[in-house]
Amino acid sequence: MDIGDHARVTGSALKNWLVGQIQDSIIVGLIWLLGLLLIKVPLAPFWALLAAALQFIPQVGAALGMVGPVIAAWLKWQDWEHPLYVLILYAAIVIVDGLVLQPYIMRRTAKVPMWASILAPIVMGIIIPFWGVLLAPPMLAVLYAYKARHAKPSEP
Repeated sequence: MDIGDHARVTGSALKNWLVGQIQDSIIVGLIWLLGLLLIKVPLAPFWALLAAALQFIPQVGAALGMVGPVIAAWLKWQDWEHPLYVLILYAAIVIVDGLVLQPYIMRRTAKVPMWASILAPIVMGIIIPFWGVLLAPPMLAVLYAYKARHAKPSEP
């Protein structure tokens, strides 16, 4: 395998990972939009778009996407109940995204098994705190691309 082959395999894997990440961000943004519209948070489309864009930042992005809607809900209603609804929505989105959406999308686009896409960021986050979580998904995509490239054809 020469350098050109390595570049093609790695580039293709990273492209597939990026496509999966974009799909995940769009879906998370749509879930935010639906939830915020149901709660009647002001500027719901803006907050949903911002949450979708921030979804690209692992771990921190989802939390940053929640701050604006919580403040908007508090400013509109001046109570604790509506911001709490936004926090519940945030928790539901994080759980569904982390345990269902991301693993499913990564399996479909980058051919990474669901168990690996759940476990690897946790392990990498312990080994290399922040950077491990950030690098685990694209590294998995590249690793499984090489694994698929070198897999032996099955016998009949």
